[in-house]
Amino acid sequence: MKVIVFGSTGGVGRQVVKQALEKGFEVTAFVRTPSKMELKHEKLHVIQGDAFNKKEVSAAIAGHDVVVSCLGSSKGMKKSTELEEMTKNIVDGMKKHHVKRIIYTASAGIDGEIPGISGKMVMQMLKHALADHRNAVNYIKSNELSYTIVRPMGLTNDPFTGKYREAKEGVPKNSRTIPRADVAHFIVKALTDEQYENASIAIAT
Repeated sequence: MKVIVFGSTGGVGRQVVKQALEKGFEVTAFVRTPSKMELKHEKLHVIQGDAFNKKEVSAAIAGHDVVVSCLGSSKGMKKSTELEEMTKNIVDGMKKHHVKRIIYTASAGIDGEIPGISGKMVMQMLKHALADHRNAVNYIKSNELSYTIVRPMGLTNDPFTGKYREAKEGVPKNSRTIPRADVAHFIVKALTDEQYENASIAIAT
């Protein structure tokens, strides 16, 4: 299976590349700055490009079986359409080259599903980023793709545990965080597990 990863030099994306290679997948890292992809592997291919460039994105997607998006916005908590714009380029490239499967890393909170007062505070603080993710997800869902939407709780750089919990509805109870390495583990698992097709899954440790 050939997998292309967008956002492959970020915290989650870097782990996805590493773990997918360990599982024997052929991986393409789409990067703006190739020097940031320090990992070397015989099954790793690096393509330089800009996710805002529709032609570069489309050309990179050709020949792959699955797309993984771990893209983030440069705007932080400010209002932005960056994720939606980049995702549209990816989805349109998938349609052009008949690639049907995408795993999109969003965030818990895109459906207003984090409970409690603290949950409401977090969702209010991140409202612009969540809205951008939500618009990107809606575009994916409107294009008849096989998708998995990943909704991690608060990301940490803690070591890999492999003991995270999943929830199709809402979020896992009594948990607020998850290591980036565990998010990547779920993404790599979802590459070949049919139970996650056309599903939105919240994950937390």
